[in-house]
Amino acid sequence: MLALLGGLTAGCGGGGEWRAASGSSPSPTSASPSHAGTDNSTSGHDGADDAGSAQPPFPANTEPDIQQASADAFGNVTDVRIGHHDGFDRVVLQFGGRGTPGWDVRYVDRPASQGSGAAIDLAGAAALQATVRGVGNPPDTGVAEYSGPRRISAPDTDAVTEVVFDGTFEGTTVVFVGTAAKTPFRVYLLQSPPRIVLDVAHAS
Repeated sequence: MLALLGGLTAGCGGGGEWRAASGSSPSPTSASPSHAGTDNSTSGHDGADDAGSAQPPFPANTEPDIQQASADAFGNVTDVRIGHHDGFDRVVLQFGGRGTPGWDVRYVDRPASQGSGAAIDLAGAAALQATVRGVGNPPDTGVAEYSGPRRISAPDTDAVTEVVFDGTFEGTTVVFVGTAAKTPFRVYLLQSPPRIVLDVAHAS
């Protein structure tokens, strides 16, 4: 494990998604346009086949991606999944509750836990911090927060090395994504149920 001190265009191919067996719980101004799509796929295959216009193109840079939550958003991240696709790896943060979540996703030099500020060891050469907005404390939202493994990895990913679920603190949930290189990423929303989709381009 490495303590982290510290862009390309990819296709939208299909691929399976993976999660740990115990990784499922009961069921400022935007810097980029909001993208929303709908898929009716079963759990574990988010966005793999519905594709098409729901997936925005990869940006040509690695700048932060920020999107506001809806005014009525109040819930929690209930599941975290990762998977390999043609040209990119995907991290899915499923949301339970009312409204739609917002996000702030950006590369950070020093991953640190919310509240304590303790450094987080994360496998990889770079780190993305995904801050989910529109969340609350589970006792208040009535939604069971993700309770699976804090650290998640998959055997076949190329860009995503590890995901660490840091949890919820003072109205935000933070998830750290270790990456093999500082490559472009895209973030968008899928519905039914609401999911924040984070795709990290392969360094090819």
